[in-house]
Amino acid sequence: MANDARELDPSMDRNGLYREEMFTDRRVGTLQRLTPVSADGEPDPSRGVLFLGQTQVLTPAGALPINFEIEAATLGEAIDKFGDGARAAIEDTMRRIEEMRRDAASSIIVPDAGGGAPGGGMPGGGVPGGGGIRMP
Repeated sequence: MANDARELDPSMDRNGLYREEMFTDRRVGTLQRLTPVSADGEPDPSRGVLFLGQTQVLTPAGALPINFEIEAATLGEAIDKFGDGARAAIEDTMRRIEEMRRDAASSIIVPDAGGGAPGGGMPGGGVPGGGGIRMP
C-alpha cells in the first residue's frame, strides 16, 4: 500500500486479473480459489490457480483473522491441506505476536538506579533540586 498519496495508482493491472470463488464448511474457515483470467474474462492458462485459506482465532481482544496460501492444484487438494496450513499460519502469527510483545517490553525506559546523578540531582536517582525540605 502506498505511504504517500502521490504514490497511489488506482489503475487495475489488466494482466493480473483473477476470478474469485469462495468455499466454506461453515465451521472452521473458508477457501478462496483465484482463477487467472484475461482482460476479457476468459481463463488464462499461462498462470496457475491460487488457493487461499482463511480462518480466525478467538483472543481476549476478539477474533483474529488468519490468512494463508495453500499450495494445491485442485480444490480437493486444498481442502485436504487446509488444516496443516491453518495450524502453521496460526503458529507463525502467535510467534510474531510474542516477538512484538517482547520488543514492546524491552523498549520500556527504566530510570537509572545507580551512582550519582549527572544533572545535579541526588545520587541514586533521587529528585533533582531538593525542594528545600530537610529531614532532621
